[in-house]
Amino acid sequence: QVHLVESGGGSVQAGGSLRLSCAASGRTFSTYAMGWFRQAPGKEREFVAAISWSGGNVVYADSVKGRFFISRDNAKNTVYLQMNSLKPEDTAVYYCAASSRDYWDYHSYADWGQGTQVTVSS
Repeated sequence: QVHLVESGGGSVQAGGSLRLSCAASGRTFSTYAMGWFRQAPGKEREFVAAISWSGGNVVYADSVKGRFFISRDNAKNTVYLQMNSLKPEDTAVYYCAASSRDYWDYHSYADWGQGTQVTVSS
């Protein structure tokens, strides 16, 4: 099990950027695939991006492709989400999650952080 804590959320105008961080506890962080998900008010939680345990493989939702970039630093037990060209429709609570299985297996993410709010104004 991995304990996750997100940070870096906030309010920004459309076109701006934010970088989210997710710090993980535990010595086995480097063996986990990591993902970012989000949930907007009144909507279901949706996948945003994921990265393999080594960082060598990434995948993005079509809605964020080319604007968001996921990365990880296994030495720091941290995964990041760089968000550029933000749009009002990116407004949501963003969660990081860990999976002991394949990074692209969205249903395998079992450990979750508490979430961080991102608000994009027009």
